[in-house]
Amino acid sequence: MPLSSTRSSRAFVLVAALFLSGILAAPAVRADSATDCFGEDIERRITGCTELIEKPDGNSDVSLAYAMRALAYSLKGQYDTAVRDYDVAIEMRPDFAVALNNRAWAYYKWGKIDLAMPDVEKSLELNPTSPHTLDTRAHIHQSKGNYAAAMRDYDKAMLFGGAQMIKLYQCGLTEQRLYTGEIDGTWRPEVTEALEKCVRDKNCDPLPADEHCRAATS
Repeated sequence: MPLSSTRSSRAFVLVAALFLSGILAAPAVRADSATDCFGEDIERRITGCTELIEKPDGNSDVSLAYAMRALAYSLKGQYDTAVRDYDVAIEMRPDFAVALNNRAWAYYKWGKIDLAMPDVEKSLELNPTSPHTLDTRAHIHQSKGNYAAAMRDYDKAMLFGGAQMIKLYQCGLTEQRLYTGEIDGTWRPEVTEALEKCVRDKNCDPLPADEHCRAATS
């Protein structure tokens, strides 16, 4: 799929989650490579992460570089390449919950739904309160027509993700013309009502597209 069809707002918060979880401890590598690998520019991320992978210094967690490069490829719609990098990252660190979730998302976007569910379930075993992983599973359930299960996971994503996750859904549902309230991170019945309408349409994504909601959700 082309880059314009990816959900980069979601990817942005997933990158942020890596930092906030403490996974991205500052690696002892050349500063420019590390900055690029863990930055937001997709092409520079690929270049920086590749350098970290090809020139490890012994102190760096190379699995992080593979996972971040995979995320960049996923954002470019190169899901097969992304999955190969996630494979390496997860082989190096089998309990890498964020990489498992992101590989599940890549499989989902690639249309390989049946391959996505085992990854997302394992990720939730490792981190059962991750709003991003719950959101991934909700999308998978929605694509399979499991509406009740999808709603349960979207609700849990808002519960554990708080205002930031609610804002994402408010903005995405506004784009879908299903929600007309404030984008303020405050849950209200209208949000759930809009989600319930969205979840019954396999083509409806409650997440915002591209950079539309970056200001509102930052």
